[in-house]
Amino acid sequence: MTDDWLPDRGIRRTVRALGAAGPTVIATGAALEAMWLLGLGVWGIIAAMGIEIVYRP
Repeated sequence: MTDDWLPDRGIRRTVRALGAAGPTVIATGAALEAMWLLGLGVWGIIAAMGIEIVYRP
């Protein structure tokens, strides 16, 4: 039986949100030809990966 610790769920939710928002923002930036949106999406994915790597419960 696994008990989810509340901060673990919050971190997991944050990583999933950043991971899902990143490609969406990248696709929007590519469609609108907006480099700042592409960069924002890439940094979102980098942040999600960094949090996942650093915070391993």
